[in-house]
Amino acid sequence: MRMKYRFTALATWILALLLAGCAQTGTVPSRVLPTSESPVPRPQPSSVGRDIATQSDESETRRRARIRLELATAYYTRGDLRTALDEVKQVLAIEPGFSDAMELRGLIYDLMGEPVLAEESFRRASQLDPRNGSVSHNHGWYLCRKQRYTEADAMFDRALTLPSSVSPAKTLLVKGVCQMRDGRATDAEKTLARAYEQEPSNPATAYNLALALYVNGNVERARFYIRRVNNVPEQANPESLWLGIRIAHKLHNSAEKEELASLLRNKFPNAREINSLELGRFDE
Repeated sequence: MRMKYRFTALATWILALLLAGCAQTGTVPSRVLPTSESPVPRPQPSSVGRDIATQSDESETRRRARIRLELATAYYTRGDLRTALDEVKQVLAIEPGFSDAMELRGLIYDLMGEPVLAEESFRRASQLDPRNGSVSHNHGWYLCRKQRYTEADAMFDRALTLPSSVSPAKTLLVKGVCQMRDGRATDAEKTLARAYEQEPSNPATAYNLALALYVNGNVERARFYIRRVNNVPEQANPESLWLGIRIAHKLHNSAEKEELASLLRNKFPNAREINSLELGRFDE
């Protein structure tokens, strides 16, 4: 029986904007982490005379492997990569064909700076379970960060066609961010607009869509989306406020520019954006 684990590129607002990057490349999730969701059985095709597989059908071997994988995931989430890797090795010793463990192995090796082992793991996970969209999503994000943008695009497109623990909106988000990194702002705008349509409440999507629109010269539309972020105090951060300031500057909206600048200075006095603000580097 197939037990799925949730290894996703986080699209929460805080992590999505932690990674520093110039305004032309967009802001993206800085790490790929598993979520804390409990494993959920993937429904199996039913046929005449056969029951749908449920958790009680889980073999003893898979149960032992699953428990080990849950432990590995917990260590990984806490950043204890070596212990997580050791647990993953034990999972694969119990059940070598457990693709979720191989996927986590790839994420761990990626963070450990072992690209050959990371890519080998993602490819092997995909071979073990070709219908796992989560693997394609995370492999795509890995390829994007290696500046292999064409391959990343193809992997994200594949993820969008497969069953996955990652929502299509989040795959579209990271795909759009990667297109921005590749200098394809027009494509990124279209992709991020699709992500926003599917998940308008995600501030990371609103921010990155605003950035793409700004780069493409659609400044008034960019203002609409960045205001949706900055108007919620819990969501606004240095990057979003700075983009709002740049947009207001471009629109010659002095009042809004000063309001946002005041918020940036008061809430984030040590932010690097303060230096750009004081030097008037609005177009960099």
